[in-house]
Amino acid sequence: MTATNHSTRLNAIALSGRVLGALFYYEPRSDAAAMLTQMLQTPGWESEWPLSQPVPSAIPAMMAGDRQDETLEQAHQRLFVGPWALPAPPWGSVWLDRENVLFGDSTLALRQWMQSRGVAHHSVQNEPEDQFGTLLMLAAWLADAGQQQALDELLAWHLLPWAPRFLACFVENAAHPFWQGLGELAQLTLADWRSGLPIPVVEKPLFR
Repeated sequence: MTATNHSTRLNAIALSGRVLGALFYYEPRSDAAAMLTQMLQTPGWESEWPLSQPVPSAIPAMMAGDRQDETLEQAHQRLFVGPWALPAPPWGSVWLDRENVLFGDSTLALRQWMQSRGVAHHSVQNEPEDQFGTLLMLAAWLADAGQQQALDELLAWHLLPWAPRFLACFVENAAHPFWQGLGELAQLTLADWRSGLPIPVVEKPLFR
């Protein structure tokens, strides 16, 4: 990979990881996500999205839509908070652990890897480190810092082994145009990240 391609890849991950990570982690009307939510509901953003291929027109059209019987916030509550069982839990260990638990062995492995890399995890709600949005934002931070080796390890060892399955279930069960579109955008974006990954993605058994 040339220096130009290397820089382009890191810039793409920094931008898309920051946007997607915030929207998969924060409430849509929070200070951290409200402007991004509005941006992806406004026509034209897709021409600036860093993909190696154009964003299909169906995705921005979908994300600009709404449901009469469920608001964006209500759908977020259903998909990310509860109180009912989440259709696609956004934590890695739920997919990688045989018992489908939070803070499973895969979370501990990620925590050890983060400590070895000097990466601190701060969460006011005791959120597991392997929340999908958190990992996307971490990928963006590593890309922004130019830490390519750590970024590649994060993607190949701790995110991409389970994220495609999570996103497939998320899209299938989103039942709201914005969230379905966001899931499909994340699928395309992570596939792009994977195509430029210089190391193989670790194959891990999935239990959901």
